[in-house]
Amino acid sequence: MMLEHGGRLHAAARKYQRPLEQWLDLSTGINPHGWPVAAIPSAVWNRLPEPDDDLTQVAREYYGCRSLLPLAGSQAAIQALPQLRPCGQVALPRIGYQEHLNAWHRAGHRVSLYDQLPDDASGYDVVVVINPNNPSGAHTAASRLLTLHRQLASGGGWLVVDEAFADAAPEQSLAAYSDRPGLLLLRSVGKFFGLAGLRAGFLLAEQPLCARLEQHLGPWAMSHPARWVCIHALQDRHWQNDTRRILVQESRRLTQLLQRLNPQKTAGCALFQTLYHERATQLHQQFADHGVLTRLFNDARLLRLGLPADEAQWQRLTQVVDQLAGTQPTSATTRPNDD
Repeated sequence: MMLEHGGRLHAAARKYQRPLEQWLDLSTGINPHGWPVAAIPSAVWNRLPEPDDDLTQVAREYYGCRSLLPLAGSQAAIQALPQLRPCGQVALPRIGYQEHLNAWHRAGHRVSLYDQLPDDASGYDVVVVINPNNPSGAHTAASRLLTLHRQLASGGGWLVVDEAFADAAPEQSLAAYSDRPGLLLLRSVGKFFGLAGLRAGFLLAEQPLCARLEQHLGPWAMSHPARWVCIHALQDRHWQNDTRRILVQESRRLTQLLQRLNPQKTAGCALFQTLYHERATQLHQQFADHGVLTRLFNDARLLRLGLPADEAQWQRLTQVVDQLAGTQPTSATTRPNDD
């Protein structure tokens, strides 16, 4: 089953008969100010990846963890982890990255969906949490997650936490606890570093589980160019600190701009904002008519927008929002932001 994702610009260009270069693509939560990749040495392209390079140590220092496994994006772990357990009962968020649901269901597990994270893990073998959630932006406190983990681990269960959007607020991560049995964290280099095309990520977990997944996936789970780029990007603390500050400022700007569309609320993180809007489907269509690609979650009436890349894109988005705001009915149920 192929799921819909953001970033399908070619499909949008065909559907709306608008050339690619005329689109403003805000349909993903990828940092538009990505880490500047330098020229990759030719030897990196000519040689197979070497697992004893500096990547593992550099990544441990960046994440603040004891053990991890480099992957071809966190998606590789999402697809493989359900195959490392006997079929059991798995709880997943109803609103969230649907590849989790797809992978656990496809592997034969019994899946139940939650609107609110359960306080009691009884009856579950695995609980999956997306933190912060994509697209709802909901964040779960570390203390609550660790309590849930203890309940699951006592019976041999897993707490799987997808932290793909956690890099902008690393203090909220559970990375420091990831060596505990039954706690599995998924991290992505694509979102915060703006390197989605690299297909690079990590599993943070106890060493025996990392070894099991490595054996399951086979050799060279991350390409040599991806390893080279990750080593340099994860060490660039100056860029990381500046980028966190910039993303927080721009996320606030986006939140304020989207308020003009009179949503029930907005929520998100440093890399995207999501409108809770009863007219989300219509807004998605109207944005597209103006050449702005957004990400619609139709069942939940959610519309997600990422950050513009420069001031010209900000001005274009502002003009479109102002045009659409003139067509929006006033709602008495507008609520304050829930960030």
